[in-house]
Amino acid sequence: MIFRVATRRDLPAVLALLADEERVLDPASVTVGEEHERAFAAIAADPRNEVLVLTDGEADGEAEEEAVLGCLQLTYIPGLGRGGRERALVEAVRIRADRRGGGLGAELMRLAVERARERGCGLVQLTSNKGRGAAHRFYERLGFARSHEGFKLALEP
Repeated sequence: MIFRVATRRDLPAVLALLADEERVLDPASVTVGEEHERAFAAIAADPRNEVLVLTDGEADGEAEEEAVLGCLQLTYIPGLGRGGRERALVEAVRIRADRRGGGLGAELMRLAVERARERGCGLVQLTSNKGRGAAHRFYERLGFARSHEGFKLALEP
């Protein structure tokens, strides 16, 4: 397995993971819109944001790419609390549907937490939809605590 910062070439595979949690979608079937291109370019240009991928590392030559098995986004947030240390916000955690249950999610999260620790972050935080009980148990097994209630306000265009 290879853990690395996503490149533009990974964008269709990442969007496929985000589009359907229950099925494996062929990245070639995913439409990468202009809004996705803008968002990815903004993330890639921002030193406080990164999309990270976990790949199988098995590309067979230049024409074939390694398969993206998981992804997440890390955003580093400056703050005055915790001695002025940044906090890392984890979002959009996905493991490909046919590869779940084998420890890839735990490894992806372990690597993300280590990345935040190496950067000097004082906290790693995430939110998870209330209906995702299995995900909540997964995060608790990794040591995350249900310490806060979260609120979101969707802003429609």
